[in-house]
Amino acid sequence: MTNLPHYQLFINGEWRDGSEGQTSESVNPATGNTWATFSCASKRDVETAVLGARSVLNDPQWRDMLPTMRGKLLYRLADLIDLNAETIGRVETTDSGKLATETISQTRYVGDYYRYFAGLADKIEGAVLPIDKPDMHVFTKRKPIGVVAAVVPWNAQMFLTATKLGPALAAGCSVILKASEIAPAPMLEFAKLIQQAGFPDGVVSVITGDAENCAIPLTQHKDIDRIAFTGGPETARHVVRNSAENFAVTSLELGGKSPIIIFDDANIENAVNGLIAGNFGASGQSCVAGSRGFVQRNIFEHIASEVEQRTKNIIVGDPQDNNTHLGPLCTVAQVERIEDTLKKSIAQGAVIRAGGSRTAGLSNHYFNPTLVECKDAGTETMQVEMFGPVMSLLPFDTEDEAISLANNSDYGLGSGVFTQNIATAHRVSNRLNSGICWINTYRAVSPIAPFGGFNQSGYGREAGMDSIMDYTRTQTTWINTSDKPMANPFVMR
Repeated sequence: MTNLPHYQLFINGEWRDGSEGQTSESVNPATGNTWATFSCASKRDVETAVLGARSVLNDPQWRDMLPTMRGKLLYRLADLIDLNAETIGRVETTDSGKLATETISQTRYVGDYYRYFAGLADKIEGAVLPIDKPDMHVFTKRKPIGVVAAVVPWNAQMFLTATKLGPALAAGCSVILKASEIAPAPMLEFAKLIQQAGFPDGVVSVITGDAENCAIPLTQHKDIDRIAFTGGPETARHVVRNSAENFAVTSLELGGKSPIIIFDDANIENAVNGLIAGNFGASGQSCVAGSRGFVQRNIFEHIASEVEQRTKNIIVGDPQDNNTHLGPLCTVAQVERIEDTLKKSIAQGAVIRAGGSRTAGLSNHYFNPTLVECKDAGTETMQVEMFGPVMSLLPFDTEDEAISLANNSDYGLGSGVFTQNIATAHRVSNRLNSGICWINTYRAVSPIAPFGGFNQSGYGREAGMDSIMDYTRTQTTWINTSDKPMANPFVMR
């Protein structure tokens, strides 16, 4: 154990152990063995980070830095990400079990997010108002919202950090990045790049720890002005309650149970690829996983048989191996949740057409890619977000039925429609209750495109040009241009 890598907290430009000496272990899901240890923040550490973040907002080094220079720092950070993408990706794979091919390529791509927001840093404009009073020059400008608490889960941490940290830094905020206590190592590796990029001490701190000692003290701290949270609905409810203590502006990017609708005129190859990518990409550990598939009845068996065959041919194994298609799940609890959900679904009449069990000969974190043919939309696998490689299929007859089935969910993050009829595509996408709709593709993202959901998938949007405004507040300035004194306030005319 003494030879394992140990990660410290990054607070106000310094690497330090937790003030209470608390540590935790990180398990490599591919082996089931502990591979690293990391320091956990105490309430005192949170206080230190928040005070540092508040202080740096008044430090001329950051407060007076020109927006163009903030952009240059972000460009520098993006270049460092490019140079270190493989290192960070390999660490993330070891820590979370995600495929190295995905973690490395995703890390490389997030550099473009920082470049996008770097370019926006000096384009945050105000306006001169055509005010309805004489001798008044009135204008607005956007000021940094203040101290941001960015809470990021383990499953897509480099991407989900970029959508928060990029616009916050471009706007001139300071940020405390709270990494998940499950697999936080990539965020602590990333903190080294923030330091190398040259951001002033205290502009970004990276901490991790449990709810009681870290997450709750952070999100309810009186000096937090903005909370950007990605995670599950249950945790989000606590975050919203915590924000009542500081009235922090809050955005939530939560879970999903996204539908994919396949009409009988769809390109079959494309539709099957969409189902496979939507469900088994990232081993199903994605908030936008298209885990509810609805297929028009006259092509249902054709699609189901094709997906069944491909599911059985998926290579499950070492996530560091480039030939592996599907790696382990991050936690054993996810595997147990899948097993319980499948058991209930079978009792409801569902049929397991592929998979349905743990992977023999590998660690307990592995679960075979699974295809479930459901009896109806009430089947457990159609309702529960399992965060694993389980695809549920159900036939439909009419367009209205497909839309009704797709919208029958507490969530509303992603959706997919496969059809070669452009009118059908527009009509159906317009009626789907989701923040994102992909037509004849799935899981595509871009720094230019807003990302977020409806209903219990949260509120607020990340990425896109407007998201940077969510890290600012408007200040209105009135200037009296008249040489005459103000009117006597007690003389009414």
